[in-house]
Amino acid sequence: MAKDGVKIVAKNNKAHHEYFIEEKFEAGIELFGTEVKSIRQGTMHLKEAWCQVKDGELWIKQMHISPYEQGNIFNKDPLRPRRLLMHKREINYLFGKVKQDGYSLIPLSVYFRGSRVKVEVALCKGKKLYDKREDAAKKDAKRQMDRVMKERNVH
Repeated sequence: MAKDGVKIVAKNNKAHHEYFIEEKFEAGIELFGTEVKSIRQGTMHLKEAWCQVKDGELWIKQMHISPYEQGNIFNKDPLRPRRLLMHKREINYLFGKVKQDGYSLIPLSVYFRGSRVKVEVALCKGKKLYDKREDAAKKDAKRQMDRVMKERNVH
């Protein structure tokens, strides 16, 4: 368990590489019992997941939750769309941003806050290829500087 009862179950590391993250939001998620049990076992993936506002509701698509082994008839489709729970004004704000400014809604992580499953959703702008190269170059330069500093501290 991490601080204040938050236990991260899945992270979307690809999102930081593919997008500029502008704002982050916390949302609840509508799940069935066997899905929660499967998430507790850590059998889920966020890699291809994305969010969509449809009919005033926020939905997460392509989030894979593996079927629970002991779930038998109660198991649901692993890739079914799931409703995210947020305040109406937050959903309307996100809808306006996505429609006008070319933003995307991308889930960054899924975690337990107490016994409840929460999803961290980010308002993101896509990176171009040269942005990705620039980030990689910065990361590489920082790694080299850290290596040099470490060598100097050892001697």
